Order: sequence, then structure tokens, then C-alpha cells
Amino acid sequence: MKPVFIALLLACSSAQAAMGPFDVYEQALRNDPVFLGAIKERDAGLENRTIGRAGLLPRLSYNYNKGRNNSQANLPDGRGGHYHDDRNYNSFGSTFTLQQPLFDYEAYANYRKGVAQALFADETFRDKSQALLVRVLTYYTQALFAQDQIEIARAKKKAFEQQFQQNQHLFQQGEGTRTDILEAESRYELATAEEIQALDEQDASLRELGALLGVHSVDIADLAPLNQDFAAFTLTPANYDSWHELAITNNPTLASQRQAVEVARYEVERNRAGHLPRVTAYASSRQQESDSSNTYNQRYDTNTIGIEVSVPLYAGGGVSASTRQAARSMEQAEYELEGKTRETLIELRRQFSACLSGVSKLRAYQKALASAEALVVSTKQSILGGERVNLDALNAEQQLYSTRRDLAQARYDYLMAWTKLHYYAGSLRDTDLAKVDEAFGPAQR
Repeated sequence: MKPVFIALLLACSSAQAAMGPFDVYEQALRNDPVFLGAIKERDAGLENRTIGRAGLLPRLSYNYNKGRNNSQANLPDGRGGHYHDDRNYNSFGSTFTLQQPLFDYEAYANYRKGVAQALFADETFRDKSQALLVRVLTYYTQALFAQDQIEIARAKKKAFEQQFQQNQHLFQQGEGTRTDILEAESRYELATAEEIQALDEQDASLRELGALLGVHSVDIADLAPLNQDFAAFTLTPANYDSWHELAITNNPTLASQRQAVEVARYEVERNRAGHLPRVTAYASSRQQESDSSNTYNQRYDTNTIGIEVSVPLYAGGGVSASTRQAARSMEQAEYELEGKTRETLIELRRQFSACLSGVSKLRAYQKALASAEALVVSTKQSILGGERVNLDALNAEQQLYSTRRDLAQARYDYLMAWTKLHYYAGSLRDTDLAKVDEAFGPAQR
């Protein structure tokens, strides 16, 4: 009985352990269908290198045939006439052929295209791997921010309900006004609507997290909240130019787009090869017996080695048209690379600026929160002294809760900006998420 109890206790303890973003990421690596599909996409793409190389390597083939022949030969009889000779015989042929391209520009272009396709697949996978880190933290922080909004909305409801009851009591005693009652009631209903909206947003975020983990949904109690003393990270490097160079060099989206240009370039070369000759060395070993009426009852063993030259002369203009078409596709890929580069650098600058301004915003909101808390206390004391009215108390409470919400939003925004800055720079690693993970602690709700 005792071992069973201990096992249940351990199971309950592990079930109650809060997950940080890194824990979610580790589970997503095993369960997210988008990421698992990206692995297969990469594996399939890497085979293009081997497929392209095959065109440059020797090709060995074997051909065998055996048949039963019924034929009638019309032969001269030596006296100026002919006679018929019915022949029923077996025939067979056996051939080994070895071919080695000596000059085949199309095969070479296919090989280089396959290398570029393999690199494209690898860079695309690197992009999706980093994107998984961003998705995990996005859904995680959205769920936590929704929880903060829920708690703030419930605190507002409680405060406004108390204010409503107080105003109603004062009105019954002839000391308050009906306007004060309606104002408190209105604020309460608005807080209720905010709570409902936050609950819906949280449910959607938790389901998104569940989809990453392969479960129906995740309980908010399973997620570690952001530490209240979280401030900011040290931004390294500190200047934008270094991030700019890092993005140009390492961003996986740009790297994959550059490989797409290379794929298009060698597709042009492959089509252009339709105008060039091919030179192939070959060797064959052939055995034949009665393979035709001319070799009836004869057997030949033939070994051949030689060179074959094939020169294309005219293909109806199809080669030139295909080359022009491939050239236009390459130009399209180059423009797409330029567009993606501009888009990436714009986002990089946005996230860099958000990291810099985020530090100042966090300090400002922390000071504003302290001031808002002091304002609530001061306003309540002024009401007792007859210097303020109940509406002032409601406004002070509203300002306090709005500041709390804005501070929470600023913290999550900063974390996302820091993460996305590394993502657009192409330097986002699981170690970076582990650093972000340290900003979250055990649930204290």
C-alpha cells in the first residue's frame, strides 16, 4: 500500500509542476506536426544533392531477352528457283553496358541545382526551427497576459462592486447621488465584459499551445508566470549595424531565398545545355544467339569499348524558349530576394527599437504603477475629508488597473521583441529561449 501511495504522490507532484517556455518547447519538438513535417521536408530536400550527383556518375545496365521464333525462309535452290525453309528456334540476348559521361553540361547543371536545392531545404528547416521558438513564446505569453487581464478585471469588478454598494448605501441615507451609483455600475459591467474577452483570448492561446504539444488544451495553472521582478536583458551587440550585418549573413529566410536564386540560375544553365554536345564513354559485353534470321544458329560474344558523341542540331526553338523562360524565373527569384531582404531588415529595425524603448517603457510603467497605487490611497482619504467625490475614486481605481495591464503588456512585448530580434538576425537558439525561461518562475496564484 505504501509504494502505491508514494507513486500517486509523485504523480500528483509532477502533474502540478509548472512548465516554463523551455519545457513547452522541448515537448513541441516531439509533438508539433508543423515541425515534424518540416523535418521530413528537409530530409526529402537533402536527397536532391544525391539525385543531382547521380547524373555525373557511371551508369551500369543489364538487358536480357529470350524468345521462341517461328519463321519461314525463302532460299534459292541453286537451279534458279526457291524453296521454303521453316525454322523453329530459340533466341536470346544478354548485354551489360557501362556508360560514363565525359562532357554533359546538363548533368553538371542538374548537380549544382541539386546542391542548391539541398541547401535551400536545410535553410528552410533552420527557419522553421527558429519559428517554433517564436510560436511557443508567442502563445505562452498571450495566455499569461490574458490571465493577467482576467485577474485585473476581477479585481476591478470587486472594487467597483464595493464602490457601488457604498454609493447605494450613501444614496439611501441621502448623502450620495444616483449618478455615483450608475457610474460604479457602468464600470462594473465594463470590467465584466473585459473579463469575458480575456477568457476567450486565453482559451484560444491555450488551445494553440495544446496543438503544439499534441493535447486538446493546456491548463493555465500548468504555466509558470513571469517573475514580478523581471526587468530586462542586456542587448548584445548594442548597436544596430551589428544586428544588420548579422541578419544579412545568418537570417535563414534570406539564406534560403539566396539558394532559391541559385536553383533558378542552374535551371537556366540546364536548359541552355540543350544546345551543347554530349560526350559519353561506354563499354559493353554482349552475348547473342539466333537473335535474327541472319544469325540463325549462330552465337556471338562481343565486347565493345568506345566514345559516343551526340550533337543537338535543331529542336523547333524549344530549347531557346525554355532558356528564356528559366531566365525570367531567375529574375523573379532575385526580385523576391530583394523584397524579402527589405522586409526582414524593416522587422529587424522594429524589434531592435522595441528592445531599446522597452527598457524605458518598463521603468516608466513601474513608476506609474507606484504613483497610481499612491493616488488611490490619497483619493480615498480626500473623499473622507470632503475634498474629492466618488467619481474621483473610480477614476483612480481605473487608472491603477490600466497601469497594471499596461505594465504586464510591456513586459511580454519586451520579451517578444528580444526573441524576434534574434530570430530576424538568424541567431535564435534554444539557449536563448532557456535565458527567457529564467524570467519565469513557479506559479504563485
